[in-house]
Amino acid sequence: MHHSQMKSDVRRLIAGGTVIPAHPLALDADRALDLTHQRALTRYYIDAGAGGLAVGVHTTQFAIRDVGLYRPVLQLAAETAAAWTERPLALVAGLAGPTRQAIAEADVARGIGYHAGLLSLAAMKSASEDEIVAHCEAVAREIPLVGFYLQPAVGGVLLSANFWRRFAQIDNVIAIKIAPFNRYRTLDVMRGIVAAGAEERVTLYPGNDDHILLDLLLPFEVSHAGRTQRLHFKGGLLGHWSVWTATAIRLFERCRAARQAPALDQDLLALDARVTDCNAAFFDVANAFRGCIAGCHEVLRRQGLMKGIWCLDPEEGLSPGQMQEIDRVCNEHADLSDDDFVAANLQKWLA
Repeated sequence: MHHSQMKSDVRRLIAGGTVIPAHPLALDADRALDLTHQRALTRYYIDAGAGGLAVGVHTTQFAIRDVGLYRPVLQLAAETAAAWTERPLALVAGLAGPTRQAIAEADVARGIGYHAGLLSLAAMKSASEDEIVAHCEAVAREIPLVGFYLQPAVGGVLLSANFWRRFAQIDNVIAIKIAPFNRYRTLDVMRGIVAAGAEERVTLYPGNDDHILLDLLLPFEVSHAGRTQRLHFKGGLLGHWSVWTATAIRLFERCRAARQAPALDQDLLALDARVTDCNAAFFDVANAFRGCIAGCHEVLRRQGLMKGIWCLDPEEGLSPGQMQEIDRVCNEHADLSDDDFVAANLQKWLA
């Protein structure tokens, strides 16, 4: 499927920038899929105002592939969304593994009705740049691609500006989620896009959860071959936005409106540090992100959107001291939560 075959309203949604939460995996105490709470999460994101869903991604746990849950989880999200709303939603499927696996996953996702694939390159650590580009080209022949610069701390591969130039030249690339958690590497992606002349086709989505609001607010100037191009992050595909999503969407809309103002709102700028403080607790920065998925689960558990914080890997959970940090930020930044919104709608989502 080429992006020109995508429904026009979905293509415009992705190109214009929207909020796409990275969908978690709800499990029961036996670490089996909890259908009730998995559906509730999807309904929560839709009612919060999300423009799409990213399923089968890092936040969903890459290990779903090892236990036969990749297709069921993608299908459940798509069916739940279709039954819950008639408005257009961008469905993005996580794609992982070596080329044959990633192509097979793209085929599954396309068959279910997903519009694009977020391509993880974690399996390509030992590959050359030429091999990685060939891998991306092969998968792009199956489904429109969202590039994914995943931070090395959770399995990402270091990639050069030249790689991103070659990646952006692939005609079926429609967006890039920039999540290296590093300013220098973020600029490498932008330099690559401009060098490829692809800034009109490739939409930038922040994945740097440590810098969300400033990424959405600030322009980025990149020079290449005698021309200077100004780029903006237009939407967000974020693990952080799997929690407190209704508030995140309000902040996203404020950022989008603020970019049109003659001067940036100082109060909005100051919120960036507060959001980052929350992210440090949820993503377990103190312990090199080991508890990042369980941390998001804990926030959702407190709201009743998940029964527990179980992960597929029994060894994966909150780090020592992480619960106390989550307590702290939930208290200090209570106005950034969407607890009231969830409490008012939870029973409807669980039904």
